[in-house]
Amino acid sequence: MITPWDLLPFALIGLFVWFWMDSLKTREIALAAARKACERVGHQFLDETVATERTRPARNAEGQLCLRRVYRFEYSDTGDNRHRGAVVMLGRAVDVVQIAGMLELVTSSPTRSRLH
Repeated sequence: MITPWDLLPFALIGLFVWFWMDSLKTREIALAAARKACERVGHQFLDETVATERTRPARNAEGQLCLRRVYRFEYSDTGDNRHRGAVVMLGRAVDVVQIAGMLELVTSSPTRSRLH
């Protein structure tokens, strides 16, 4: 007879695989957003990578529970220096891109704007 405790290891493995696959896809989206933001302001996107800084639960604009991930990246405005930028993701949606002291709100809400 199979008990719920027998299925727990499989459920945990499934949850881990889902989290890993979701994190890979979200990282790809954050990488593209960072690259595009650097191109838009004329900066060089360094190392062609983003790094996860933190992950925590949050609510999106519709009030749904999702993961809020913050990714850091480096860019150069002159070619001989390094600055840090950030991409904030809510679920798989880009929420904010921070670069060169500028925040760009990328949410799909009607308040989409650029803050300086």
